[in-house]
Amino acid sequence: MTQPEAAQEAIEYCYEQDWTDGLPVVPASRPLVDKFLAQTERAPEEVIGRIEQVGRDCTVELAAINAAMAGCKPEYFPVVLAAFEAVMADRAARGGGWQSTSGPAPLIVVNGPVRAELGFNSAGGAFGPGFRPNATVARAIGLIVRNAFGIRPHVLEQATQGLPGRWSICLAENEEESPWEPLSVECGLGEDVSAVSATLLRTCEYVDNRHTQDPEQVLADIADTMARTGAVIFREAPSGLVLGPEHAQMLAKAGFSKADVKAWLVEHVGRRRGDLRRAGKSGLTENGVRHADDPAADDEAFERFMSSPAQLPVVVAGARNAAMSMVVRVFGLWSGKAVPVGGKA
Repeated sequence: MTQPEAAQEAIEYCYEQDWTDGLPVVPASRPLVDKFLAQTERAPEEVIGRIEQVGRDCTVELAAINAAMAGCKPEYFPVVLAAFEAVMADRAARGGGWQSTSGPAPLIVVNGPVRAELGFNSAGGAFGPGFRPNATVARAIGLIVRNAFGIRPHVLEQATQGLPGRWSICLAENEEESPWEPLSVECGLGEDVSAVSATLLRTCEYVDNRHTQDPEQVLADIADTMARTGAVIFREAPSGLVLGPEHAQMLAKAGFSKADVKAWLVEHVGRRRGDLRRAGKSGLTENGVRHADDPAADDEAFERFMSSPAQLPVVVAGARNAAMSMVVRVFGLWSGKAVPVGGKA
């Protein structure tokens, strides 16, 4: 670098303008942004997202500026556009999701050849740091929400505590070790299509079960994690599942298809009304909000927390070095859409 002082001044200028998420950003010069725009045939002024309640739009050029600041390489930009479109397919993201007291995070899933072409991590540490495309594509979405929509903490964002890693959850599916079709294929795209899917989630919770080779015992462990009463706010408590390869292969070997796994979980994820009563959540308003309800006559009745397998995304990611999986708590409803990289859903 020939002018390190100038680079430092540019970074500090970005802080002064409140353009960052707290970490240093890459100054988005005109030549750098043009390199990003050269990666797409879409016009810079095309509007790709709007938040009605704040009256602000995101254009292709604004997305490019924020992707550059996030540290993306220009060749990541088609994935950023697909990820943004996939996130905005979530009804909660188009509504008040970004401003919710829950402080939800987007879960971004990448499928297809682009995973290897750009170096996305799908194996060990799938949820963790260390891989530029995973980290910067997710960060780009966060900066777009901040700078294009103006949703910043203590202003338009109203998260009570927020979710650790809010702008860092981008993983590639481990298609090579999955016994089932990729998520993008399940969503209707071809097997060789690079694509991105996304949803908003409240948090992630691990399931460490290397203790049994009985598939129903593993599923029972996952169901118990999904059924934690603290996560139950409404009539239903939607969840998703990122299975480690060992759990996925064990289930497949026992004859479970992905649809069978979903059906099993829909049937078994729930709690007795007595458990809900002790947590002050056994009552339901007309619009499905839980509240305390004293009558205990039906304490043994079982309440299921999910009504449809269509609302339960299942992905395979991670390494085969221990049998662990991750429950992800979906904020609203899973859209069931995958956006092709370089195209529209």
